[in-house]
Amino acid sequence: MANVAEPTGAGRPLLQVERLAAGYGKIRALHGIGLTVHEARIVCVLGANGAGKTTLMRVLSGLLPVMDGTVQFDGQAIANVPAETLVRRGIVHVPQGRMVFAQLSVRENLMLGGYTRPAGEVRDHITHVLDYFPRLKERIGSRAGTLSGGEQQMLAIARGLLARPRLLMLDEPSMGVAPILKDAIFSTLRDIRDRERLTLLVVEQDADIALDISDEGYVIETGRVVMQASAAELAGNEDVRRAYLGG
Repeated sequence: MANVAEPTGAGRPLLQVERLAAGYGKIRALHGIGLTVHEARIVCVLGANGAGKTTLMRVLSGLLPVMDGTVQFDGQAIANVPAETLVRRGIVHVPQGRMVFAQLSVRENLMLGGYTRPAGEVRDHITHVLDYFPRLKERIGSRAGTLSGGEQQMLAIARGLLARPRLLMLDEPSMGVAPILKDAIFSTLRDIRDRERLTLLVVEQDADIALDISDEGYVIETGRVVMQASAAELAGNEDVRRAYLGG
């Protein structure tokens, strides 16, 4: 595994994972995963289908139990802490497939994203979040089920932001999104990081676009980290290019 020095200009470590093992029943899908995410950085996790990327996200967000190892957020142990408690502490997970409430309006979906906060504060914050997603502002009264795949992904991300996370975790945000909206979404993620000093952990199969916005990256194979480096180093690595970038 390629080790990297602490990133230049990085803040303190916000999320630290060591020797993490997890899975389903008696079957382990993660085997000794280790990663660090520094404040106000974008870190991507790359890997093929079945590598363990979604399992990792589900464990970190409290949806799956930790079998072994440690997980720390802002210096505090959070292994097996309930998902709702993690949201209140500032960890928000935007799952694969978006999972918007199709029969509810865009505004109602956004309000649900801030369920841990006072309603008046959430209404004020919606205006701020919609500045990042003008397409949603135009569709604010529409049912979420009538939005395109890309618009629904924007809604899922915006809904996550309504919880005012410190760490936003995104699982396959490009899935089912048209190329023109994919570029807009990833550009917006970088803009949000820069303006809000938000920390992002992004699981993504489109390695090219993920590495383009990320500071660091990890490559996972069969539940193990096999490579970690700066995004630029991974983008230039021949093995990574052959496996994930088509070059």
